[in-house]
Amino acid sequence: MLSSAPILAFNHLLKDASWARQRLVAFAGRRAQISLPPLSFILEVTGEGYFTSAEGEAEVIFSLPADTPFLALKGLEAVVKEAHVSGPADFADTLGFVLKNLKWDAEEDLSKLVGDLAAHRLAGLGRRFLGWQKHVFTSTSENIGEYLREEQSLSPRHADLVAFKDELARVNERLARLETRVSRLT
Repeated sequence: MLSSAPILAFNHLLKDASWARQRLVAFAGRRAQISLPPLSFILEVTGEGYFTSAEGEAEVIFSLPADTPFLALKGLEAVVKEAHVSGPADFADTLGFVLKNLKWDAEEDLSKLVGDLAAHRLAGLGRRFLGWQKHVFTSTSENIGEYLREEQSLSPRHADLVAFKDELARVNERLARLETRVSRLT
């Protein structure tokens, strides 16, 4: 059930992207797995360049980190950077290119439900809301990073700990030599 939702979404985007379907047709019958813990599903490329749900072994595996929804707020490039892809390069590159460049025209889909004017306004509201979410996420991340950088001075730096350990080793070495001298004198 859950695996069919992403496939339906991909196919909806592919419906208006003939360039993508043309690229995918060359890989008809081949399978890919998309894994976003705890979800994972396998899709197969059809002869028309769409996807269908599949079972069995996948040639290409896209493993996305569990924090993908948060990374997506930073942009698609942040998600792509953290994704791990394995499998034949030609199929993986084509799938990656298609999935990365598919665009959803939400305003067009909304206009079929509520009309052009309302769709335009709702889409604008959605863009502003997503922009606000991205701004909040970015500024919060920056603030946490700044706090950690500024407050880091409360704890010793790694280099300082290494220097202290080295100095302690030298003191222990001198103390051992001194003990050896004292034991010779007695």
